[in-house]
Amino acid sequence: MSDQTTEQLTDQGIPAPEGEVDLIETDYEIGQDNIEGSLGPFGFDIHNPVFLVSGLCIMAFVFYALALPEQAGAVFGWLRPFLTSTFDWFFLSAANVFVLFCLALIVLPVGRVRLGGADATPDYSYSGWFAMLFAAGMGIGLMFFGVLEPVYHMAISQPLGTPSPFAADGSLIPENVDAAREMGLAATIYHWGLHPWAIYAIVALALALFTYNKGLPLTIRSAFYPIFGDRIWGWTGHVIDILAVFATLFGLATSLGFGAQQANAGLSHVFGVPEDLTVQILLITGITLIALISVLRGLDGGVKVLSEINMIVAALLLVFVLVAGPTGTILTDFGEGMLAYVRDLPALSNPFGREDTDYLQGWTAFYWAWWISWSPFVGMFIARVSRGRTVREFVICVLVIPSLVCVLWMAVFGGAAIDQVLSDPAGSAVKAQVIDAYNPPMSLFAMLDALPWASITSVIGIVLVIVFFVTSSDSGSLVIDTITAGGKIDAPLPQRVFWCTFEGAVAIVLLVGGGLSALQAMVISTGLPFTLVLLVMCFSIFRGLQTESR
Repeated sequence: MSDQTTEQLTDQGIPAPEGEVDLIETDYEIGQDNIEGSLGPFGFDIHNPVFLVSGLCIMAFVFYALALPEQAGAVFGWLRPFLTSTFDWFFLSAANVFVLFCLALIVLPVGRVRLGGADATPDYSYSGWFAMLFAAGMGIGLMFFGVLEPVYHMAISQPLGTPSPFAADGSLIPENVDAAREMGLAATIYHWGLHPWAIYAIVALALALFTYNKGLPLTIRSAFYPIFGDRIWGWTGHVIDILAVFATLFGLATSLGFGAQQANAGLSHVFGVPEDLTVQILLITGITLIALISVLRGLDGGVKVLSEINMIVAALLLVFVLVAGPTGTILTDFGEGMLAYVRDLPALSNPFGREDTDYLQGWTAFYWAWWISWSPFVGMFIARVSRGRTVREFVICVLVIPSLVCVLWMAVFGGAAIDQVLSDPAGSAVKAQVIDAYNPPMSLFAMLDALPWASITSVIGIVLVIVFFVTSSDSGSLVIDTITAGGKIDAPLPQRVFWCTFEGAVAIVLLVGGGLSALQAMVISTGLPFTLVLLVMCFSIFRGLQTESR
């Protein structure tokens, strides 16, 4: 390895490879295309043109949605069903490819390649590494969908044609209950198990391999060097990084919008706060300000501390629901749901000839686009904590550990809610909110209402949503800033403040311009082109691994 390359990596806080690696020698220097300067007391170090194009396009989008909210709402309302009905087969096929590719890496000889060089040692112990993978798997999505989704699939969407357990008059149909109960959890596990974590594993592996083993900048374009060579430093790479910025920002904005609606529902339920758009805008604004404080405190003093607190509180809430709810039934449902997932996985992942369009297009296609749009964000986080692991070890753990955490969360919260619905169809608060009124933000609090100490646990739920909101915004702004700074991880702080502010602004304009449908429309529209990026990335990863020492 050249001394110049070693110095560049060290300057960026990236450890130099240890032992034998196939380093890519290139004349490109990290940050050579950047524009540096200051505006008054604030310095900047931005990549030209990735920062400028991304920032201007997002600003234009914000102004359009605010200036013409009715027109924007109509566009968003049309865009989501059009994309899901037209490209559902593409999203499902791509997700299947990602899973198969990850499984192939586990069994092929390239699985012995070590990230960081042949002599690299892991930066973190197994316990610390697993804890961080667990943190990456937790988020606003689990809070929002943990109760909603299992109940919805059991009663309404009927994946694979599973019959509803409810008759037209709302009474139970006993012979349909067991199959619907199993499918409610199995269909949810499909959305939170191997497929989404394979998406994250691919992006994380690409970033880790081409940064720690190849000596390239920590940015998405680096993963495509085996295909495009030095062209990745030109417009080919610019387009890839710009797509990554769009996907990450709109994926985060979608999560922030969900979080604002759920926090508003909880505040309304517990304290009587009005449940309307104005309160949600104030929530996003206030929580974005808190996220800015976290940004200013830095990773160790901000997001790391909040993440550790949130993990402990989330674990305590999980244990409480498991113990206070029907523990035996929840554990039984968990086992039966896992077996049903394994049994029905080929049918659930089949992209062609399906008749369960509500589940296929309304849920799966949206989910895969959402996970793909989040992949630069979570992938970069996982890459930064996984140096020293072999590819085989990395893929197995990234697929299995977070998947089990997500599945356990859904089984406990969803299983408790399903039991409430089926035990008391006429008086269940969950049934009234999810099935009768379809009020997604209230689903969690309706389930907690049937358990002891509901007023306390509901407040805890609100706090969890808000802190997940803060940590997602802070971490997301760091990832976007790294991409738009040409791979620099120590860019001036005001740039992270800029992106943190705009994440909140985009979430607000999407809510103003069409609510949930607008949020889902934008995540699908940005996830679609980035799916192509990930498919090409698979080939590039394999090419890069073939040249590494095993």
